[in-house]
Amino acid sequence: MLALRPNCECCDKDLPPHATDARICSFECTFCAQCAEHALQHACPNCGGNLVPRPIRPDALLANNPPSQQRVLNSHGCANAK
Repeated sequence: MLALRPNCECCDKDLPPHATDARICSFECTFCAQCAEHALQHACPNCGGNLVPRPIRPDALLANNPPSQQRVLNSHGCANAK
């Protein structure tokens, strides 16, 4: 099951389960669209994989498999970082 992380790992922007600007790589690293496009050039800095839109999970699945509450923040030299 896809691990929904609650934030961008680059700038810490909130990315709730229905966020349309959430991007993930094949290892489920999570970034916002702005960081993915501008700071990371659509490539995950952790694994080098391509960043693609994160699928939106239906509410029924969210009830049984809630998103993670653990925030992940890595230093990627993101200009958008807080």
